[in-house]
Amino acid sequence: MMNLDLAQVEEAAKTLYIRALKILPPDVKAGFTGLQQRESDATAKSILKTMVANIVVAEDTDNLLCQDTGLPIYNVTIGRGVVFDGAGVQAALVKGCTRATQEHPLRSSVVHPLTRKNEHTSCGPGIPVIHFEFTDASDVVEIEMIPKGSGSENNSFLRMAIPAEGQAAVKQFVIDCVIAAGGKTCPPTIVGVGVGGTSDLCVHLAKKAATRSIGSSCSDPHGAALEKELGEAVNLLGIGPQGLGGDSTAFAVHVEIAATHITMNPVAVNMQCHSARRARVSITPAGLAYGF
Repeated sequence: MMNLDLAQVEEAAKTLYIRALKILPPDVKAGFTGLQQRESDATAKSILKTMVANIVVAEDTDNLLCQDTGLPIYNVTIGRGVVFDGAGVQAALVKGCTRATQEHPLRSSVVHPLTRKNEHTSCGPGIPVIHFEFTDASDVVEIEMIPKGSGSENNSFLRMAIPAEGQAAVKQFVIDCVIAAGGKTCPPTIVGVGVGGTSDLCVHLAKKAATRSIGSSCSDPHGAALEKELGEAVNLLGIGPQGLGGDSTAFAVHVEIAATHITMNPVAVNMQCHSARRARVSITPAGLAYGF
């Protein structure tokens, strides 16, 4: 059994936010390499080269990859052998998020939805977003931090399709959404697709898909096949990096699914921009281990 130290959670929440904003995960860097190798358009090649240079400069000078510090999301996975105070964990994550913003300091992008007042904490009603999941693993807590920028988040879509429309409706909706988003998502993107569930679960699945590691696959074989088909189709649209044309519209299309009702077939799309930022920590009895 492991008793979860709330001070460690708070410190991890702070460190993860700063780390996510400054260091791009290796799979995203590898994604850029792959796109550069496949890109045929001269302008697109130049834009990709500039994006890669920005990543290098940001990391070499310890600066932010993008000025948008996003909406903070913490995904917490807790092992069955962990003793923890749930309310305490939530409070520690909020405090760590606030400390990252005020002590670093970071620009707070979070405001009240009606008054637009900014408390300069990156926190507010319902923010940071905190998701809890549980695992059979014993003495471990995993915390993933994702700063979700508005450029990608503003391009979120939901359609309550009907079963008679079949998979064709899902495919058409995804393509239409990518076209509608155009360059507003700062492509190349990761296109997240949720299929099934309730309306709110479907949107959550789309975001989960959008923030998955590049190169990962949907655990459902039908979802995995859909990922491959849509990934190829999206990069035939010619939108390209920053919407200025080319082959590199998306690193990948990721799909997550859930069972749904017999009379409905929800489909949602959520995108992640080319600065697909995230950071992760494992908390065990041996201490904290940071990664992506």
